[in-house]
Amino acid sequence: MNSKYIRAFKAAFPHTLPILAGFGFLGFSYGVYMNVSGFSFIYPLIMSIVIFGGSLEFVAVSMLLSRFAPLQTLLITLMLQARHIFYGLAMLNRYKGKGLKKLYLIYGMCDESFSINYTAKVPEGIDDGWFMFFVNLLNQIYWVSGSVLGGIFGSFITINTRGLDYVMTAMFIVIFIEQWLKENKHYSAFIGLIASAACLLIFGADSFMIPTIICILILLTIFRKPIERGGGLA
Repeated sequence: MNSKYIRAFKAAFPHTLPILAGFGFLGFSYGVYMNVSGFSFIYPLIMSIVIFGGSLEFVAVSMLLSRFAPLQTLLITLMLQARHIFYGLAMLNRYKGKGLKKLYLIYGMCDESFSINYTAKVPEGIDDGWFMFFVNLLNQIYWVSGSVLGGIFGSFITINTRGLDYVMTAMFIVIFIEQWLKENKHYSAFIGLIASAACLLIFGADSFMIPTIICILILLTIFRKPIERGGGLA
């Protein structure tokens, strides 16, 4: 393999280790859920490759078990995954000039890959396009592997697996702390915290995510230059 690819892979891999832990548990839980719902491991394998949508894949289980409702499925999918619109906008400049890799970078961008690719400092001499490519690829491999293993061994699980979904919450807390430590000032972090708290109070726990993302995007756009001057963006 070309040394350029090897260097990019080696640079990306350590950044994805926290995702391996989270996706391993959650992917396994998803596979188990599919298994106890009556689906063979082939279903989580295909869905993890084609959908690769985390929470959407969990919701898709109930969709498969309910009556055929394409419009409802479309609306639920758009509502759950709408945040990726804002991820895409944030990555427009970073994806420029990446050639065919850009197709997979767009397709494979999940929450965790976006967090890494947006904040990570790519080492000097490493192709940032291939770095982001391997971040996406490794994270998807973790999720697919966990899902398939859960689908295969789910019927043998007898312990109570309740609470495993907190793994992802804990992982995002760690990412937030890491970003906090990188910033000279914490303007962007405070914008995120205040916007999230305000939207949670106004819209409730079930509907605050999209309004929060919109508020953060607007505020960061308005105050981008002052924040950059103050060193508040990593």
